[in-house]
Amino acid sequence: MKVFLEKFIGSVKNEAPSKLQGHDQLKRQVTALYSLLANLHGSDKLVLRAGKLDALQLMRSEKLEERVLALQKLVFEDPTYDTLPSYEDIPDILEELEEEIADTIARRTVEDKLEKKISEKLQQRHEEYIKEIRMQVIKENTGPENAQTLKKLAILEKMEQRKLSASAMEFLRPSSFEEIVGQERSVKALLAKLASPYPQHIILYGPPGVGKTTAARLALEAAKKARVTPFAKEAAFVEVNGATLRWDPREVTNPLLGSVHDPIYQGAKRDLAETGVPEPKLGLVSDAHGGVLFIDEIGEMDPILQNKLLKVLEDKRVFFDSSYYDPHETNVPQYIRKIFEEGAPADFILIGATTRDPEEINPAIRSRCAEIFFEPLTPKDIREILKQAAAKLDVEMQEAVPEVISEYTIEGRKAINILADAYGMACHRAEAGGCRPQIALEDVMEVAQVSRLSPYVTRKASPQREVGKIFGLGVLGFLGSVLEIEAMAFTARNQGQGTIRFNDTAGSMAKDSVFNAASVIRKLTGEDLANYDLHVNVVGGGRIDGPSAGVAIFLAILSAIQGRPIAQDVAVTGEISIQGKVRAVGGVFEKIYGARQAGIKMVLVPSENEKDIPVDVKGIKVVPVNSVEEIIRHVFPPAEVDELVS
Repeated sequence: MKVFLEKFIGSVKNEAPSKLQGHDQLKRQVTALYSLLANLHGSDKLVLRAGKLDALQLMRSEKLEERVLALQKLVFEDPTYDTLPSYEDIPDILEELEEEIADTIARRTVEDKLEKKISEKLQQRHEEYIKEIRMQVIKENTGPENAQTLKKLAILEKMEQRKLSASAMEFLRPSSFEEIVGQERSVKALLAKLASPYPQHIILYGPPGVGKTTAARLALEAAKKARVTPFAKEAAFVEVNGATLRWDPREVTNPLLGSVHDPIYQGAKRDLAETGVPEPKLGLVSDAHGGVLFIDEIGEMDPILQNKLLKVLEDKRVFFDSSYYDPHETNVPQYIRKIFEEGAPADFILIGATTRDPEEINPAIRSRCAEIFFEPLTPKDIREILKQAAAKLDVEMQEAVPEVISEYTIEGRKAINILADAYGMACHRAEAGGCRPQIALEDVMEVAQVSRLSPYVTRKASPQREVGKIFGLGVLGFLGSVLEIEAMAFTARNQGQGTIRFNDTAGSMAKDSVFNAASVIRKLTGEDLANYDLHVNVVGGGRIDGPSAGVAIFLAILSAIQGRPIAQDVAVTGEISIQGKVRAVGGVFEKIYGARQAGIKMVLVPSENEKDIPVDVKGIKVVPVNSVEEIIRHVFPPAEVDELVS
């Protein structure tokens, strides 16, 4: 372009030397430059530019100097040029202007070529995009559907429209904390740990059917409404049963933490498989992000899976790995790259529920969680639950119905099931008679017979006194119960050659308690059990895993060999030492509730367990004791106590 300009100007300079001499030659050169600017910018735009640069009058002037000054302003786009050039300087100025115009024309030519190439590329991309859209529309129109699949879809949609009423358990499930009976302290503790600016991971212990899951779900809803809370309104409550969680050690599948589907063998999406990109599948820990992950029966989870869960609790993220992932591969979508390189968010609050003892739960999980114990339900609690359920069902029931049902179960869920079955029978009877249903005692008894139910508490306290018989206390899981321990003593045929017989199923520690009791009795009364044939029995053949029946065995044997009657509304628990001391045992809290259910009026527990006694227990007297002498004063007739301990 510069060459073209030089030729153009040269032709002007060299044209007709006889006519273009001196001043005329310069005027023709200036005119040529104005023509180039007009072609470059357009005549109209050149005039507008001259007006903005105060060069319009100069450009129309007859004076060569003024026209050259206008050229300077136009070419350099600088209105500050205001000094008229001298006639002698005009050739040099024109040479400089030619160079500048040549550069401008060259730059404009390159830009035009680039714009042309860009337009061609854009057009090509546009056509490819249109083609891709057309293929997508064709694919969507055809798709995987055919007559058979559409027919099955229609059948499913029709099935969705046909629904039965909700199950009784779903309908009668508590919808507020006020409906959770017998767990006031546990619910208060749960709210304190969850509805807080800094919520904690929690493990809920307790027997089945007392409201652990419902309380956790309601606690999250209450936490969302707290004035200061980290939970958003849409915070999720993700529920899963730990006993049903299955995973593959090769990480082919892991519904809890998530897994990676490799493109070759494990069925990644087709568009990913074609490019060899693995597909990560997020698990429940990511679904619960920002909310609560509730794992029921957390004690039943696979131990290795529990350890993997610990890692997620620490990192608040879950990380994925795959031998197929290449960080340098350009075809990897950004979300997959982000998951592999940064992990998936998994910041949640863990709430685990279990019916196991705390010692059976992973210690590492326990150390990261606050622990809350839900209490066993009393017969009074069961009756209150049944009254609430009857009110929801809008049905009347005979006065004795709650009392009878409470004898068959200590689980709120089971009590509701019995009531629902009895309600069904009442409805069946009312349908035949054309009257409003009413749950009668005969409905409950029929349910009990059909379901082969038996009363939960078979051993009842009595105001009578009996020789060689006393109630001990045991606990299984979180349920306490009374143990009926009895003893018979006969004078040995040969002095000093007596025998002792004890249940083979009772356990070795319980048998050791017999020999501890023998030492204490000899110390206290001087009686040698070798002079007696003794038979000690745990009624029902129950197994006693620990030494907690030691005091009860001691009292039963002492009563049998001396013929002293024992109060049958008193229960005892505690390990007995050979010196007659009463040592601490476990499960005192549950044992006290079990004793109250059996109608026991007084429970004797070791003084070392005094901190385990419920502070608000009602309907039963709990007495801490240190020695067998103190126990004797409570179980034997007052007139005989002084004789024994003297």
